[in-house]
Amino acid sequence: MKILYVIGSLEVGGAEQHLLRIAGELAARGWQPTVFALNIGGPLTQAFREAGVPVLGLTLPAGLIRLLRHRRVIAWTGLLASMLALTWAYWRIRPHITHFFLPAAYIVGGVTSLIAPSMLRIMSRRSLNYYQANHRLFRRLEHWLHPHMDLMCGNSAAVIQDLRSEGVPQERLRLIYNGIDTTRFKAERSCMAVRAELGIECRAIMMVMVANLIPYKGHADLIQGLAEVRESLPPGWVCVCVGRDDGIGSALAEQAHVAGIGDHLLFTGSRRDVPDLLAAADIGVLCSHEEGFSNAVIEGMVSGLPMVVTEVGGNAEAVVEGETGLVVPARDPQALGQALLQLCLDSEKRQRMGEAGRDRAVRYFSMEACVAGYEALYQEYRDISA
Repeated sequence: MKILYVIGSLEVGGAEQHLLRIAGELAARGWQPTVFALNIGGPLTQAFREAGVPVLGLTLPAGLIRLLRHRRVIAWTGLLASMLALTWAYWRIRPHITHFFLPAAYIVGGVTSLIAPSMLRIMSRRSLNYYQANHRLFRRLEHWLHPHMDLMCGNSAAVIQDLRSEGVPQERLRLIYNGIDTTRFKAERSCMAVRAELGIECRAIMMVMVANLIPYKGHADLIQGLAEVRESLPPGWVCVCVGRDDGIGSALAEQAHVAGIGDHLLFTGSRRDVPDLLAAADIGVLCSHEEGFSNAVIEGMVSGLPMVVTEVGGNAEAVVEGETGLVVPARDPQALGQALLQLCLDSEKRQRMGEAGRDRAVRYFSMEACVAGYEALYQEYRDISA
């Protein structure tokens, strides 16, 4: 069965890496996935091809870009070219199923699919619908497209509730949680080696947050919360923030300096050794203001970390309050700081919650369970098309 995935780009992001794992596993199981990227050429392009997943897309020639000059003209020309290329891909591949990931791909791919050959149309949303408030055109177009989709997926019950509130009937909604390969998510270096590289003492409490430096990820709340409890934290504690700086890194560093905890915050940028960092840590944290369902949370759980998360999106569906970690309100630095302090001061609780979190992640959020969910979803094609 041929599946065409449509996504905005193949940059290193959560949705893109999720699709890479899913499409690669499905290809290994005999399905025929192809990916169409609206903006082709991202760093994951080769990884898809190595996984046996063809990649399609279109880039504007450099000469044409120089000729067009104006940014808006270039953007609209690129959009039109992508729509034409995608329409051609529909007719060339004639997929049984086309699956749209993320808003831009849903709108561009969904609109163009309406003139394509008969096929099953599926949309996946991986975040809450807050973005619609700032993009009213997106909201109108998405609501217009919803009735044209055969099935619609969310990666958390919170996302499913958003879609339900937008008028999508329950019978067309499907919940598939994110999954990670728990057998491969293992550290390659010892805790001592990782800490030595980072300049962290072996006995020091090490907290870790894996999230790109974006305002809604809540790094500012984390810094404020830690500053409020700094006098009670064990000596030598360190909070390691792993992720790409999307423009607020210097402001966060300045905030930490002014708060008097600059020496306790370490911003590493993007890293390829996240499993090593998680294995070397004592506590994981994700204090987002909004989420769909975060891979970072279940990666921390698989690594045996007690997680402190905010009650947004699917965070509280992954982390069981009081059992595998602590769940606090979003945008509440004081509650966040107190939760982190509680775990920093109680090693037995950290160990108990970490072990329970690992067991929960392996049982409910494995890649095997996730891929099985997608296979079951695609098998519905026969029932719908019959």
